Amino acid sequence: MKRAHLRQFLALVETGNFTRAAERLGVAQPTLSSAIAELERLAGTRLFMRDKRQVRLTEAGARLVTHARAIEREFRAAEAVFADAPVPLSPLRLGMLPSVATHMISGMVRGFTGPQPLMLSEGTDAELRRKLGEGQVDVIITILRPEDTDRPSLALMEEGYRLLMPEGHALAGAALLDARDVAAETMIARRSCEILGETSRWFTQRGVRPPFFLRSSNDDRCIEMVRAGMGVTTAPQSLVREGVVAVPLAEYDFRRTLGLVAARERPDLVDEGSALVEAARAALN
Repeated sequence: MKRAHLRQFLALVETGNFTRAAERLGVAQPTLSSAIAELERLAGTRLFMRDKRQVRLTEAGARLVTHARAIEREFRAAEAVFADAPVPLSPLRLGMLPSVATHMISGMVRGFTGPQPLMLSEGTDAELRRKLGEGQVDVIITILRPEDTDRPSLALMEEGYRLLMPEGHALAGAALLDARDVAAETMIARRSCEILGETSRWFTQRGVRPPFFLRSSNDDRCIEMVRAGMGVTTAPQSLVREGVVAVPLAEYDFRRTLGLVAARERPDLVDEGSALVEAARAALN
């Protein structure tokens, strides 16, 4: 038996007529008739005597009225408890690049002290900027562009790209490597890399066409395979982890600046001293 059954029952009791009761409830008369028939089936007895003009309670129906009214009063009292309750804060929707190191994102989430709960989503730079423009996210952490100076934004960190290899690799101790030094190396391709096309052309122009052990958009998997000794890869310095060494490549001078870009109506999110900025700076630096 549901609350709706009891409300329908009481409406019929108080109006004495299926048509008027259906109008009060905002339902079609056949719908109300079916609901009352279902209630009677659940009760195992007739609750109303029906004639052409009105309906009258049976003895069982009269006994149910007292309980139905008491239950409805309790339901209304329970609803009133929440009538003045504060409305939960909507989440702060943060979009992020897949190539932002997981330990940085987790540190940022742990350090965030703002009043709103955080909700994360992932995407390419183009996808994140589209979501920001369409109001699907409030702020994104991505690679800053020159045109971002015309909208609420804040630079967080700048870093270069390096060749990543396991710490026991024969070349791990080098101060600088040439493209020819890695010509015989097996590569791991990070499909999430923002400069994947530029990197491919850089190696091709230098005559380096290495075999590939893995091509994956999952950066954590790629770096773990590097650590396992299955190949080397190019990546931002921040993706280095225990067991992995980053060595610079000569003339491989790509760099990126990670920062926050906020919706135009939320410039407060990138203000110095805001909870998000403080958490991001602590995690990314």
